[in-house]
Amino acid sequence: MHLPPLTESPEYAALLAHHAEIAEVPVLSHFADDPGRFEALSFRLDDLLVDLSKHRLTPKTLSLLVALAEARGVPARRDAMFAGEHINTTEDRAVLHTALRNQSDRPVVLDGVDVMPEVRAVLDRVEAFVEAVRSGAWRGYTGQAITDVVSIGIGGSDLGPVMVTEALWPDHHPRLRVHYVSNVDGGHLHRTLQGLDPARTLFIVASKTFTTIETLTNAASAKAWLLASGAGDADVAKHFAALSTNEAGVRAFGIDPVNMFPFWDWVGGRYSVWSAIGTPVALAVGMDRFRALLAGAHAMDEHFRTAPLASNLPVLMALVGVWYVNCFGAEGLAVLPYDQGLHRLPAYLQQADMESNGKTVGLDGQRVRHHTGPIVFGEPGTNGQHAFYQLIHQGSRLIPCDFIAAAKARHPVAGHHPLLLANFFAQTEALMVGRGPEAAKAEVAGRPDAGTLWPHKVFAGSQPTTSVLFKTLDAYSLGRLIALYEHKIFVQGVIWGVNSFDQWGVELGKVLAKRLQPALAAGDLSAHDPSTAGLIEWYRALAAEA
Repeated sequence: MHLPPLTESPEYAALLAHHAEIAEVPVLSHFADDPGRFEALSFRLDDLLVDLSKHRLTPKTLSLLVALAEARGVPARRDAMFAGEHINTTEDRAVLHTALRNQSDRPVVLDGVDVMPEVRAVLDRVEAFVEAVRSGAWRGYTGQAITDVVSIGIGGSDLGPVMVTEALWPDHHPRLRVHYVSNVDGGHLHRTLQGLDPARTLFIVASKTFTTIETLTNAASAKAWLLASGAGDADVAKHFAALSTNEAGVRAFGIDPVNMFPFWDWVGGRYSVWSAIGTPVALAVGMDRFRALLAGAHAMDEHFRTAPLASNLPVLMALVGVWYVNCFGAEGLAVLPYDQGLHRLPAYLQQADMESNGKTVGLDGQRVRHHTGPIVFGEPGTNGQHAFYQLIHQGSRLIPCDFIAAAKARHPVAGHHPLLLANFFAQTEALMVGRGPEAAKAEVAGRPDAGTLWPHKVFAGSQPTTSVLFKTLDAYSLGRLIALYEHKIFVQGVIWGVNSFDQWGVELGKVLAKRLQPALAAGDLSAHDPSTAGLIEWYRALAAEA
């Protein structure tokens, strides 16, 4: 489907004209004009509520945005993804992470072959492995059961499993502790291994090609740590498993291919937690809960696949993002989970969003003429309130925010959750309502410095927020939440005309690092720019002193 540039479409022109009409209208005025605004602009899927009523928009805005999505081919592109078409055009691949959590009897056909039997077979193999480790049947080289699992990966092989494992902390196995190592900085591995017993530690090496330099460097050091404890080469297989497709590389490392769990080139790294890459998650919380995670994601897949665009949660969240990026010029998106378990969600979504849509070249190979993905950041509430919320409330930039919370806590500490949710609701209200000059003056009335102090107490208000609220953070609701954001990001990529499933921007630095590494010790630096050469010379001097 050939599309004109976004900025040349009549639907975009209509949206810009509408923006000029309502951009400066306070959100509170919209509520005054429409008492039913909350009901009209809140959308539901079972217990999941997505409230868009605090945004600088009206039902007409959403209608214009939905028209834009239709014109940009969102339904056709969505259907092509689910049908297994090669929508990742720059790598000539299908995009079928949805097949990994397909709970229906529908086949998922790729190039004429149903992939579901193979998907289910790998999942069953993972389940047998997980049960052996969790039950204590899997034994290390001294005959003892495993107490610690260390997952070694990077990027999508790390961020997703870490985030999910942290989020589901109440479900962790009482004996088995799961750790993650990603950074090639040796301090990450060293600190993780401190206090662990090599004889009772199992390593999971996550690398599709088994060539990722950071992951293999950490894996080799972990292997050396095991061997230094008294294990022999034949014992490596009792302490290592692999999530990979490179059987020769896995076997050469010393891992039994029986304990190698594959995934496919139609699974992008940042969408891979649903695959064998999620094995550490299953080890932490059990296979039943891992399957519940898949089921929650599948529920969102079905909603995204079948719901009309005007009531489709991922589509609506995507369109609101487009409204701010392309009409208001907003550059950021704050993700603010009011749940400590979701403390890694902002980092996870940084990769999911910015690696997917941080593009300036469209599907046609031409430079796009509009902004694409926002800068994603965030922290759990209430930590963020004591950090960067100042900029959101009173800064010079417009920063839309996603507030995320569960109505029911999964911890037994009395009194904390109502206080947490009071902050959740208060912050979204404060961002919308603000504080005008008269209220600011009244607050400081009688003070000798009132004349100069009151301007500092003014809050503009109408700062846009989405509230995402659901019953409790369990495996099912977490899977549903992740899939909500996955599909939101996909829809935005379609509208912006970019390929959300490649990541060429991560390649150049890695290539240069590989070439540059030998130069750190010695050698001619004339091939490098003067700044880089100067930095390396300074590094050499400091390293020599050390």
